Amino acid sequence: MGEDQSAALEWRDGVVPVSTRFDDPYFSLENGLQETRHVFLGGNDLPARLRPGFHVAELGFGTGLNMLALALVAGQTPVRFTSFEAYPMATSDIARALAVFPEARAIADPFLTAWETGARRFALGPLTVEVIVGDARDTLLSWAGQADAWFLDGFSPARNPELWSPALMAEVGRHTAPGGSAATYTAAGFVRRGLEQAGFTVTRVPGFGRKRHMTVARIA
Repeated sequence: MGEDQSAALEWRDGVVPVSTRFDDPYFSLENGLQETRHVFLGGNDLPARLRPGFHVAELGFGTGLNMLALALVAGQTPVRFTSFEAYPMATSDIARALAVFPEARAIADPFLTAWETGARRFALGPLTVEVIVGDARDTLLSWAGQADAWFLDGFSPARNPELWSPALMAEVGRHTAPGGSAATYTAAGFVRRGLEQAGFTVTRVPGFGRKRHMTVARIA
């Protein structure tokens, strides 16, 4: 991973953070919150499946937008949320990015306050959150948890293939509870094949906005 483990970014139109390491935006240029709801919530049949103790895991924490979208729909249901992030963003950059999503930003203060102190475990409304910093190829391997739903939200597979490798998808499968699910914005063939090899039944469904397709997956 190198010595510099912080996010390297620039701003497109002053509002959209773009990773200079992966040359990819952190969220949809059209409407990142709506994309999150379509892909990650809808793709995992949330909030309908939520129950006390339900565990959501994520590859690629970024700005925390997916976490906030989940918190907005969880109501009073206590949910666990674990995210794996190699290059965490600075608090000021996260706050700047979330400013374009007033609904998400309105509930973000406890997250931003904790993040600024260096805390990577914190509560956000009904969510108990842990962000595990490091290369997911190492950190997921040693994780003891199992998720009921996965948000696979790394940068584009063409630019960040390490986060979509068959080996890592196999670890996602190994860390998925029976009846669990995964969803991602990408419909790349090698990602779908990796999920299938990991034991998921994979379906290509309509994507968000200009993206024709996305991927949802279920494990028996």
